[in-house]
Amino acid sequence: QAWLNEKFAPELLESKPEIVECVVEQLDHMEANLKRAKKGDLKVSVHRMEIERIRYVLSSYLRCRLVKIEKFFPHVLEKEKSRAEGEPSILSPEEFAFAKEYMANTETYLKNVALKHMPPNLQKVSLLKSVPKPNLDAFVFLRVLERQENILVEPETDEQREYTIDLEEGSQHLIRYKTIAPLVASGAVQLI
Repeated sequence: QAWLNEKFAPELLESKPEIVECVVEQLDHMEANLKRAKKGDLKVSVHRMEIERIRYVLSSYLRCRLVKIEKFFPHVLEKEKSRAEGEPSILSPEEFAFAKEYMANTETYLKNVALKHMPPNLQKVSLLKSVPKPNLDAFVFLRVLERQENILVEPETDEQREYTIDLEEGSQHLIRYKTIAPLVASGAVQLI
């Protein structure tokens, strides 16, 4: 579920380091069990295939997160800086270090390649303004896991009035992401 939500959400979602650690531990445990198994057993090849499937999902999840960090790095770091004390982090410690280093390297590259050749009044650039923000107005498909009532849907045009909808458990919808972003974070809906 964390993998699918991350894959289909237009923004970087909350980090799930406990899930990643659990999956890595399970993979290590499964590989240790396979080493003790008899050679040529059909179960070994089936379990090896399952390990590869799990490894693919885990690497795809982490790759999705890294792509979003690279694409929206100033906004991700700004969001991380401005989060409240008790609010969960959207970046794991490793991702935070990567994002800071990526931003520093990008700034250095821009200065060395382009900005130092510009007139003095144009030698500063704000990455926060230059790098596009995640498109929270994008539409996403979702499946409702827990019934939700009175979800405020913003109008498509100014002529329409705002209205609320009820999301029935098990139903599927196509809705603007920013409308249901809190429900994705809480686990009440799953992106598909």
